[in-house]
Amino acid sequence: MNQAEWWKTGVVYQVYVRSFADGNGDGTGDIAGLRSRLPYLKALGVDALWMNPWYDSPLRDGGYDVADYRKIDERFGTTAEVEELITEAHSLGMKLIADLVPNHTSTDHAWFQEALASPPGSPARDRYVFKEGKGESGELPPTNWTAVFGGPAWEPVGDGTWYLHIFDVSQPDLNWENEEVRAEFDSVFRFWLDRGIDGFRIDVAHGMVKDQAFPDVERAAVLLESDLAEDHPFWDREGIHEINRRFRSVLDEYDGRMMVAEAWVAPDRLPLYLRPDEYHQSFNFDLLGTEWNAGEFNSVIATAVEAAEKIGASSTWVLSNHDVMRHPTRYGLDAGINWRTWPLDGPTDALDVARGNRRARAACMITMSLPGSTYVYQGEELGLPEVWDLPVEVLDDPTWVRSDKQMKGRDGCRVPLPWEPDGPSFGFGSGNAWLPQPDVFGPLSAAVQTEDAASMLSLYRAAIFARREHFVHDQSFAPIDMGTDVVAYTRGDVLVVVNMGEAPIEMPDGEVILCSTDDVSAGLPIDSAVWVHRAR
Repeated sequence: MNQAEWWKTGVVYQVYVRSFADGNGDGTGDIAGLRSRLPYLKALGVDALWMNPWYDSPLRDGGYDVADYRKIDERFGTTAEVEELITEAHSLGMKLIADLVPNHTSTDHAWFQEALASPPGSPARDRYVFKEGKGESGELPPTNWTAVFGGPAWEPVGDGTWYLHIFDVSQPDLNWENEEVRAEFDSVFRFWLDRGIDGFRIDVAHGMVKDQAFPDVERAAVLLESDLAEDHPFWDREGIHEINRRFRSVLDEYDGRMMVAEAWVAPDRLPLYLRPDEYHQSFNFDLLGTEWNAGEFNSVIATAVEAAEKIGASSTWVLSNHDVMRHPTRYGLDAGINWRTWPLDGPTDALDVARGNRRARAACMITMSLPGSTYVYQGEELGLPEVWDLPVEVLDDPTWVRSDKQMKGRDGCRVPLPWEPDGPSFGFGSGNAWLPQPDVFGPLSAAVQTEDAASMLSLYRAAIFARREHFVHDQSFAPIDMGTDVVAYTRGDVLVVVNMGEAPIEMPDGEVILCSTDDVSAGLPIDSAVWVHRAR
């Protein structure tokens, strides 16, 4: 791997700090816990760690409501501990990517508190998006915009004005037309770059710029999703690219640093974020949202690879993250079921756990063998399922309340990891975890799987190391037509075959490098994948 551009082919492991490992026994994951598990991540073989927000926060939205961008939340640790973490990760050959949230702050942020204490039209208010309400005395919201988490996107402050919050009411949107806001984030970037951070994942990278005419929208928003409509008033505005270039100019002051965009935009718009003076990468979520169907997988993969090649960028492959149902559970549901509402609506008997696990193993071998980089969400390597049946009284995600209790939200994928087969929190910490873990987590713990050569963890380790040997130095890709139920392509000397049909298929000729199943006596089984080395 080219160390100067490590992000182009790296395997990046996403750490949701609150749920990774608890070092002090208070039930919440922290920097100390993460540092104690660095040898595990080194053994897994990952190239970099992406840290979800660890800044000072009231945690009303899992840390994406930032109160202070230069301070680590005391529940997670200290800035000094982060500096030690960076040094230790670097000594083990791993980079560190920090999550940055520039679209909004927490209502606890000093700027917003000052804004509330200041009159309309003041410089303090201008750092955020405040507008006069409609109606005789401003009693109606300025527009009909709705929030991603549900409900109106405007909140009144009692003086006839309203503030914008595209997400939770506790997350007021910053005004990126304001130079003070832009300069502040220049400074925040440098603060963490000076401490050795290797890159940034930019949250809601497509949402900072708003249409200054503030028009109403013509259609209702879908909960937890961005609207891909052309000329949307707050998604994917053209002015975002000027901000991207400013971010990039700061990063370019430092060697070997990168930034990756979380930009939920139309496929034809994504390349605009990846121009040479903008982002190094942007998440491609198309595979994550694709049904288990060979035709759809082949189409999404070919489109993404071709698009990346055209602009000289690298593809990114994602199966799960902290915002979506874990993919072993998604793949276990019948086709057509809405996995966002299923935990509440059912039917519960639509879940086939064994099918989901087979497909998750095969999907690992797809993402690990594609050109570009791969992002692994913590616990994915253990095959953890979604904890979809969490009791409603423990739900922490604001989506539950703001959707009028029509959608459980994202807590099911954020349940703390199991490290040991028993104990009050399966080795996550010395006491109970902040979200309850199901009994199935014990047999799926890292300790148990480490000793099992057929486990999901062993498959991930083998795939990551085989990837480094066979795929990283040759980014060529050629799709192969092996029938409507098969995903197949070559990567140099290696043929990748995935059976997504309803019957076994003939095993391809060649030396097997890795297979997602041990039983190929009757051919490559359904929902299985194989990598085969073929002599040229």
